Amino acid sequence: MIPTWPLSTDGAAHRHPWCPLYPLIAVALLCPFTGAAAQVPADTLERELAGRWALTEEGRGWPEVPAGRAPRLGKGDFSIAVWIHSDEQSNHVPGDVLSQYDPAKRRGFHLTLKSNMGVTSNQANWRHLQFGIDDDRASAWKDCGQPGRALFAFALAEHKGALYAGTCEPGKGESGRVYRYAAGEPWHDCGKLDGANSVSAFAVHDEALYAGTGKYRVAGSALPESENLTLGGRVFRYAGKDRWIDCGQLPQAEAVGGMGVFRGKLYASSLYKPAGFFRYEGGTRWMDCGTPEGRRVQALAVHGGFLYASSYDGGHVYRYDGRNWTDCGQLGDNTQTYSFTSHEGRLLVGTWRSGRVYRFEDLGKWTDMGRLGEELEVMGMVVHNGRLIAGTLPLAGVHSYEGNATWKQLALLDLTPEVRYRRAWTMAEHDGQVFCSTLPSGKIFAFTAGRQAAWGHSLPSGWHHLAALKSARGLTLFVDGKEVARTPDFDAAGYNLDTDAPLRIGAGANGPFHGRLADLRIYRRLIEAREIGQLAARHPGR
Repeated sequence: MIPTWPLSTDGAAHRHPWCPLYPLIAVALLCPFTGAAAQVPADTLERELAGRWALTEEGRGWPEVPAGRAPRLGKGDFSIAVWIHSDEQSNHVPGDVLSQYDPAKRRGFHLTLKSNMGVTSNQANWRHLQFGIDDDRASAWKDCGQPGRALFAFALAEHKGALYAGTCEPGKGESGRVYRYAAGEPWHDCGKLDGANSVSAFAVHDEALYAGTGKYRVAGSALPESENLTLGGRVFRYAGKDRWIDCGQLPQAEAVGGMGVFRGKLYASSLYKPAGFFRYEGGTRWMDCGTPEGRRVQALAVHGGFLYASSYDGGHVYRYDGRNWTDCGQLGDNTQTYSFTSHEGRLLVGTWRSGRVYRFEDLGKWTDMGRLGEELEVMGMVVHNGRLIAGTLPLAGVHSYEGNATWKQLALLDLTPEVRYRRAWTMAEHDGQVFCSTLPSGKIFAFTAGRQAAWGHSLPSGWHHLAALKSARGLTLFVDGKEVARTPDFDAAGYNLDTDAPLRIGAGANGPFHGRLADLRIYRRLIEAREIGQLAARHPGR
């Protein structure tokens, strides 16, 4: 029997028991085979089909399948095939397409379209596909070296399959630069921008990498002030190799604070006073969009239809609707808010000086999710393969969330002696790993929870067919019938994925999927490339 739950036209799930007639209903909703993909017989595409959901194009009210009725995947091979539709110019970021994950046991899988925004000053990932499994496995933190003469990497972002680091290099005759990472090789120098001591922020917009510059006041990290007095506050667009196109100066800004995309537009803020928040209008033009009561806005993250901003002025968080700012309240007695992430569809914020993470409930209402050890400041945060992790100051620790306001220290990354502050500054996901920059060693470290096949290219708007395959030797991702990512071989058969967690369609640890889904299939086997091609030819919009 193939379990199938068709949905009503308004997206609400019919809570009927499993019935062998449902697969026939689902098949009737789909288009006939077309083109060269018709070489595969129809019954072949039904072989070892463990579950199928026709869904609707409207994309709300997707079912949550209880663990007892969900496919038991265990240690075996399986395949997922699904159509997704997501709009890059939405006022939401996407999220989990499909997941079954037990956070207590660190066991399960997820398929997601991932954006990491507000990871301190960065939009670290933008619409990147990830297919991950875990069975409570974790790597050690790997030293990936120091880009250039970095005091630290202020910015980290993945773009077109590569990881980029924007550095702070404050010495005499030095300047902030951008470097590209290739595993096992030295960091590749992609050039300096305007000569300021830092490249302070990244964002990907319209398939291009943008970088902001700044004169970072190094004394703010209790270190000798920079000998480089060149002011920044400019934004540049990467043109390949070591070439950068000047996109203009943020008015009165000596350093770019946060950068991010909201409703298809690029925004940037000023790190220092005077406060400033601006929208990019093309060329070298930036429009002043105002700030909330003259207060600075820093890390920027899209959530729930708004653009949220942290602030170094008073420990508040603010949100922007495209025209006006709203005060979301102060977080405890904190004086600065530093970073964002989305976890289980909820917005989380890191703080100074309590070293705590808070969850947004409503305007003026925040839930304390606990302190990270004895730390004072929570910096970069991401959800990596289901695990919520965060970096801290003054010990440059990385901590994982264990539930019930409890955090566990995973590692201390920077052991530089005789300094007051060590920071685990910012994070980005790349090639199935999460990377974290540190101050003052300037090194970058990488960590893996479970294993992930990840495609570090921004998925364009519109309909796309995804296929995710788990074999005994690894994970593979296909987009529109073509292989785009594959893990190196590992003992994937050693991962037991059976859990008591529900199978969640359009939901998971990263948050709900904002978009449309159609023709979701789970197979208890590896589907072949020609089968994937045939499924990818059956466009749901036709």
